[in-house]
Amino acid sequence: MSALADRAETADGYRPLRTLPLRVEFVRQLKRRRTLVMGAILTLLPFVLLIAFAIGGNPGDRSGRVTLMDTATASGANFAAVNLFVSAGFLLVIPVALFCGDTVASEANWSSLRYLLAAPVPRARLLWSKLMVGLGMSLAAMVLLPVVALAVGTAAYGWGPLQIPTGGSLPAATAAQRLAVVVAYIFVSQLVTAGLAFWLSTKTDAPLGAVGGAVGLTIVGNVLDAVTALGQWRAFFPAHWQFAWADAVQPHPEWAGMIQGTAISTTYALVLFALAFRGFARKDVLS
Repeated sequence: MSALADRAETADGYRPLRTLPLRVEFVRQLKRRRTLVMGAILTLLPFVLLIAFAIGGNPGDRSGRVTLMDTATASGANFAAVNLFVSAGFLLVIPVALFCGDTVASEANWSSLRYLLAAPVPRARLLWSKLMVGLGMSLAAMVLLPVVALAVGTAAYGWGPLQIPTGGSLPAATAAQRLAVVVAYIFVSQLVTAGLAFWLSTKTDAPLGAVGGAVGLTIVGNVLDAVTALGQWRAFFPAHWQFAWADAVQPHPEWAGMIQGTAISTTYALVLFALAFRGFARKDVLS
């Protein structure tokens, strides 16, 4: 009887899982100005570094300890690795916070959130669509940067092996595969920021508050990780493992740090995503 009653209360042809398709949401977010601006910034960064190296000279000419930055002009693969190195700590945090934190809060800010739910789009479906699109665009941003950097670096410095600062090198094909692993790990390590931004986006009607709050809390995590007095407690901060990907660009890669970082990041992220869905399901949507 209950099943028949539910069918009677539901309009013919209505399918909750077909509301707010991912394609529609993706196109909506892709056309927004902030998406185009962020894409332009990530595209221009490799050119900015290229000009900086051209003006400042070969970074490898400096004396002292050799770092990844010193090998930036060795090949296109090295140039791409340096772009990831200088961006992973902060710049790549911004698109993740922007795409995941602005998505729900912006609808509330525009007073269109209640109309989406009245369509009717189930709340869980709305959050799922927005979360998947936000994560997808975050991943696209992280892929865009090394792809452009690899193309720019190859044009400027040639296609060659990845020179490792500690000695040795990786063949170009192997280096490209390792860089793909690095991008995947950076994306996973940023899931905590995505979770923070998405959770805050369901709590506020101010998109800037959700985005800024996620970036701010991420910075706080980085600061706490720098406090050596915390000792072993730092291992529970996602920021402690954000550069574990450096172990993947070695002749003999080490995966232990990346595995621990992945476990920490996904655990925090799953908790934050669950809080977002749970809180939004009970929230009075008035905007």
